[in-house]
Amino acid sequence: MPEIILQYQAEIWQSIGETFVMVGVSIAAAFLIGLPVGTLVYLCRRGQLLENRIIYTSLNIFVNSVRSFPFLLLVVFLIPFTRFIVGTAIGTIAATIPLSIMAIAYYSRLVEQALLEVPRGVIEAAVSMGASTGEIIFKFLYVEARSGLTLGLTTSTISFISYSTVMGIVGGGGVGDFAIRYGYQRFETELMIYMIIIMIFLVQTIQFTGTSLAKNLDKR
Repeated sequence: MPEIILQYQAEIWQSIGETFVMVGVSIAAAFLIGLPVGTLVYLCRRGQLLENRIIYTSLNIFVNSVRSFPFLLLVVFLIPFTRFIVGTAIGTIAATIPLSIMAIAYYSRLVEQALLEVPRGVIEAAVSMGASTGEIIFKFLYVEARSGLTLGLTTSTISFISYSTVMGIVGGGGVGDFAIRYGYQRFETELMIYMIIIMIFLVQTIQFTGTSLAKNLDKR
């Protein structure tokens, strides 16, 4: 192992930990909030179980607005909100706020798309059996769409890793920020390449795991 990498070993592990914190919180927000939001968008569409034009339009505007925002500008735009939520706009925890908001919007759209792929006949069969809305969601929709939902979360996670690389502007740290500050800006090419390899390894591992899980869950 090159001496430069050994020299910064503690900082490298710290940056990896910061990336895991940012991405981990984002995944939790995507699953706990993005999944229900995406489900509600689907259910409130025209012709669906809970058809409601006002709710559908409101959520759709929110999702489209957040996803259309250049992420760097979103981070800056949310600084006052971030400071209000966590008391500061600087640091790894503060960086999770804009990441989580983007994660919610990003994954909710993928959830909607996954649910739209569920055959209409499945819903009709559930309704004919007298299933409640909750039962239709958890026992039919999510079961039929579980493969697509897993792939969507996998894709989202990889995107969150990419987004986390720019969080250095608010002191978020992470692997990408370390590669830029210690590798690129200090002309330590070996160090920068080493961090890029770590990023590639993370992405490949997540992609392989997510794809394999989705394949096992797909019973069609």
